[in-house]
Amino acid sequence: MNKKELIKLAVEAKTKSYSPYSKFRVGAALLTKDGKVFKGANIENAAYGATMCAERTAIFTAKLEGVEEYSAIAIASDSGDYIPPCGTCRQVLLELCGEKLDVHITNGDGEVKTFKLKELLPFSFGDKNLNG
Repeated sequence: MNKKELIKLAVEAKTKSYSPYSKFRVGAALLTKDGKVFKGANIENAAYGATMCAERTAIFTAKLEGVEEYSAIAIASDSGDYIPPCGTCRQVLLELCGEKLDVHITNGDGEVKTFKLKELLPFSFGDKNLNG
């Protein structure tokens, strides 16, 4: 699957967003190494701390299905600007997907920027810090 197709799936996932408070819809599409795609959308809650981001919705769903290897994630929103994953999502993606994950972010004009996750979370804290 190419980057353009993955982004299209992230845009589709955005339509499933539950965002009555912020009105800020986000969709994500996570590509596994074996070509499966897991979609996610942000799901808000009146107690804002209970809100779940699109990226974590996708990765947690994939993890529940037993997936261990990932190659890329695409993120789309209604914003005119590029939307990178938040800090919490970066940390979760690092631990569950690895620092070599390709992260494709889009803007309102459909332009794409691609980063390795390690570029978005340099000098990160992870399992290597806990295991010695």
